[in-house]
Amino acid sequence: MIFLKSLGSIFPIIVMIAIGYILKKRHWFHHTFSENVSKLITNVALPCSIFYSVLKYLNMDALKEVSNRLIFTFASVIIGYVTAFAVIKIVKMRDGRRGVFYNAVVNANTIFIGLPLNMALFGEAASKYYLMYYITNTVSIWTLGYMLLANDPMNGGSKDGKGGFNLKKLLSPPLIAFVIAFVVLLSGIKVMTPIVETTKYLGSIVTPLALLYIGIVLADAGLHSIRFDLDTNLALLGRFVFSSIVMIVLLKISGHFVQLADLEIKTFVIQSAAPVFAALPILVNETDGDIGYSTNVVTTSTILFILVVPILMSILNVIHI
Repeated sequence: MIFLKSLGSIFPIIVMIAIGYILKKRHWFHHTFSENVSKLITNVALPCSIFYSVLKYLNMDALKEVSNRLIFTFASVIIGYVTAFAVIKIVKMRDGRRGVFYNAVVNANTIFIGLPLNMALFGEAASKYYLMYYITNTVSIWTLGYMLLANDPMNGGSKDGKGGFNLKKLLSPPLIAFVIAFVVLLSGIKVMTPIVETTKYLGSIVTPLALLYIGIVLADAGLHSIRFDLDTNLALLGRFVFSSIVMIVLLKISGHFVQLADLEIKTFVIQSAAPVFAALPILVNETDGDIGYSTNVVTTSTILFILVVPILMSILNVIHI
């Protein structure tokens, strides 16, 4: 049953990637299409999606009730970044892949895979716990995650010929949208329904376009580009094994100080091992990183997640936190 639920969550994503691949092979897309899609998602659709998601999935009651859980969700993120840094130094990972690796290890696809799977496995009762992980993941992606991508272009340079820290790239439209949405949430401002609905419709195109983009990149590179090289294997181990172990250990420690519900434990562990977020190749394209590598880790982590969920659920049913 758990395997079928995980398969049901992943299936639409695999299909959309396959459609992008097939249509590109049939020459439906102009060679500038993927670049245009990248700009559309980064500057319009993603900001709208984030703004709508914050207003829809977050509320002050849930924040007040379980906000202390943010301590160990953010702790897991910090540990992830520090460990990824150490691995990058040890294997001497090349330019353009380092930012991708940080994001692959730390940041998950909490909205388009994590949310529907969490609902299927645990129902509405676990939604407030999911929200805590969603906040952590979103802040991580659009602050340190994006900054690391923006400052790790291929060959040590960037599209505008300037390396180093780039504040303009850090203050990206998605991050600005998140800050605005959070201010609106905290201040209790009521956003007009037409505006909310507009952001909903524009935001809903992120996933299909991002997945079509992945399919297009795969078509251009060829299926042989999907490989399990050292950098990919390390990213997958970080995403599935390391992240979930860190979360389990933190929950075990936290259990001595905070009363943790069974649904809470399972939600945090499952979310911690969700696949790499689908829009990563789009962001990598905008920051001049290694698109092939980012596409590979997103595709392989999404497919392998079908097997990861049943294994994690079996482990959670055996161990006691």
